[in-house]
Amino acid sequence: MQQISKKVILVGNFGVGKTSLVRRFVHQTFSDEYLTTLGVRIDKKVVNLANITVNMILWDVAGEVSQTKVPASYYLGSHGVIYVFDLQRPSSFENITSDIDFIRSKLPNAPICVIGNKKDLLSDAELSSIQQKLSVKASYFTSAKTGENVEAMFEMIAKQMTE
Repeated sequence: MQQISKKVILVGNFGVGKTSLVRRFVHQTFSDEYLTTLGVRIDKKVVNLANITVNMILWDVAGEVSQTKVPASYYLGSHGVIYVFDLQRPSSFENITSDIDFIRSKLPNAPICVIGNKKDLLSDAELSSIQQKLSVKASYFTSAKTGENVEAMFEMIAKQMTE
C-alpha cells in the first residue's frame, strides 16, 4: 500500500474548537477546559484510505479574527486546509468569504474543508437557520465533544488531498 505525508493547516477564530477537534481525532479525548494555542501546535495521525495510507501532519494554528494575521510561513507546504468556525458565535463566521478568498490566494490548489463546530450545543432548527445564513457551504457540522463527524471530516480532507 502506498504511503504519503500531507500537511493540513487548521485555521479560524480563537475559541472555535480547532485544538479540541485535533485532540478528538488524534487522541479520542475531549476537555471543556479552554487552552489558548500560542503560535502553532503540530500533531500527527495516520488515515488509511482504500488504496493509500496518509500520514497527516496537523498544524493547529492560534486563532485569529482575520486570517491575514496568520503568519504566511504557516501556509508553506500545506496540502489542505480545515477552516473552523463556532456555530454558536456568528462573529466567527461573518468574514468567512474573505477568509476563504485569502486562504485560496495563499494555497490556490489546496482543498479547503469548512467546518461548523459545536453542533451538540444547537437544535436542528438552529443548525438549519445558520446553514441558510452562511455565504460559504459548510462541509460538515461537527462536535469535538461528542465526536460527531470528526473522523469523517479528516477522512474527507485526506481523500481530497490524494485525488
